[in-house]
Amino acid sequence: MSTRARILEVAADLVARSPDGDVSTRAVCEAAGVGAPALYRHFGDKEGLLSAVVDHGWERYLASKRRRAPGSDPVQDLRDGWDSHTGFALANPNLYRLMNSPAMRTPPAAALESHRILTDDLRRAAEQGKLRLTPELAAQMIMSANVGVCLMAVSRPATFTDPSLSRRVRDAVHAVVFTPDATATEGPQAAAPDPAAPGVPATATRLGALLRQSPAPDFSAGESALLGEWLERLSNTPRPAAGPAPGAGRPTGPDRGGSDA
Repeated sequence: MSTRARILEVAADLVARSPDGDVSTRAVCEAAGVGAPALYRHFGDKEGLLSAVVDHGWERYLASKRRRAPGSDPVQDLRDGWDSHTGFALANPNLYRLMNSPAMRTPPAAALESHRILTDDLRRAAEQGKLRLTPELAAQMIMSANVGVCLMAVSRPATFTDPSLSRRVRDAVHAVVFTPDATATEGPQAAAPDPAAPGVPATATRLGALLRQSPAPDFSAGESALLGEWLERLSNTPRPAAGPAPGAGRPTGPDRGGSDA
């Protein structure tokens, strides 16, 4: 094993075992059996070392996802992906907090790859007519919810004690993102979807996904861009809450008060 690899392995192990997830460069050097100049030569400083630990963590996280072959049901793949994400966080709490630290201003390439994998699965769901929103917006919603649940679970374990919390949040988010038929098998804890909601958004989302696969040959570039903008708007614009029927709540006839003259 090279000196750099040994320092990185030791640092990742110390982060995992640290009470607060922090390590000193001195402790890393002592555990790795190297001097400070060797650490600084390979990583620059402590921030560079922790960035390398984050990259190492993302590579570990992505290893199983890269090996996974897409199944016939992208929604089931997305359920499994959520659960494996949560499982990784719970098994590596210090590393997970570091991987999602606001101090890491530039996302590692592996983090962007993880987001692409999620978006690709959502595109497959859109092509099958199972998605209410554009894959890009759905990916942001799912990733935000999954990371949020995991960070709460690993940062405040004494408060977030319900082992079913992650699944409950997953089912609630999926009920908003997917069409009712796609979430019908997610169990009794799934949030009940609005049966009137998926029509136009889901249709627009599916058409947009199919057109990305096979662009319409008779459209100019400008027409294709305009159609894409319209479809995205139809997919992502929230439906207004149903208001009262016209005239509802307004007194009519002799009881409305005042003169009928």
